[in-house]
Amino acid sequence: MTDGHHIVVLGAGYTGMFTAIRLAHRTRRTAGVRITLVNPSGRFVERLRMHQIAAGQELAVHKIADLLDGTGVTFVQGAATALDPEARRITVDGSTTLGYDTLVYALGSATGTSRVPGAEAHAFTLDSPEVAGRFAARVAEVAAAGGTVTVCGAGLTGIEAAAELAEAHPGLRVTLIGTEEPGAMMGDKARGYLHRALNRLGVTRETGVRVAEVLPEAVELADGRLLRSDACLWTAGVTVSALAAEAGIATDPHGLILTDATLRSVSHPEIHAVGDAAAIRMDFGQLHGSCQSGLPTAQYTADTIARLVRGKTVQPFRFGYFHQPISLGRKDAVIQFTRADFTPVRMRLTGRSAVWYKKIVSGSPLMTYRYSKRMNLTTLVSKGGRATTNSSA
Repeated sequence: MTDGHHIVVLGAGYTGMFTAIRLAHRTRRTAGVRITLVNPSGRFVERLRMHQIAAGQELAVHKIADLLDGTGVTFVQGAATALDPEARRITVDGSTTLGYDTLVYALGSATGTSRVPGAEAHAFTLDSPEVAGRFAARVAEVAAAGGTVTVCGAGLTGIEAAAELAEAHPGLRVTLIGTEEPGAMMGDKARGYLHRALNRLGVTRETGVRVAEVLPEAVELADGRLLRSDACLWTAGVTVSALAAEAGIATDPHGLILTDATLRSVSHPEIHAVGDAAAIRMDFGQLHGSCQSGLPTAQYTADTIARLVRGKTVQPFRFGYFHQPISLGRKDAVIQFTRADFTPVRMRLTGRSAVWYKKIVSGSPLMTYRYSKRMNLTTLVSKGGRATTNSSA
């Protein structure tokens, strides 16, 4: 390695933050390594808890600079507006230029509101504390008037949001809309518990339906029905930054960086992609965006880069899922344990034990960051055995 090896991490979400902190610890004795973390906001966003803000709860504010304190990582606040992989340069906010020797692409994802007419104009998302806070203010008005809130998207995020809203505002009518049944990926008993909880909270479900358009005061379904909607929360689908594709980096049709077995770009191996920004395949299929899989990709990438700058070899990335945790308000939850390929097993948790478990899961990233400044904690619960042999192209 030559002196002055500069590593830039783009994005300070769950994966980017962990990559930067762990990498700083792993390279603390490696001469010449500098690490820069770039992010548009100075606040670290706990995406796992955005539904709590949407329901009117206040969360602690964690500043990125504070989380990085003592690591030696330089924080640059700004948005990456251009990437030149041939010159190995990044433009921040259209003016500042950063050169790099190694790049970690961790820009994550956002809610995909562009695919359905009216969603971008009339629906709220959980993409930031600011937007979630505006939604919370609107929900308070709707609840006071006895109105209706629609939650579009019946995946884990939509379920948690619908339950949180219904619990926080007992007089509010909450409708959860999805193409699949809520909890479709869970086992029968866990899914049954989930639906009983939604019934208790008074959440109406519209399943097996697609939203055709979001209107100012209604949601139009593909079958022509209009559902009243005084406020709409959109949690269906994701989109990623176009930065990589526009820079000529190999991406899949959705804009995710195509990676090899070591999570490096297949077209530009000096670029490592983690979390939601990467197309990572195991034998059982492509990993979906989640903190559960994202943190292990960050851990692996930090360790991989630390080895590469020392001239050492690396082993392929392997990962297996192990749970599907869902909060059902502040007082209830259900945890479905899974095989490596995300299919359910018989084991599950419900009620108070599940609430405790989910609280640990949601708080674990911040704890991991704090301890990772001094030691190498692992976030990889399972490599999944035969099911998780990496088959990235």
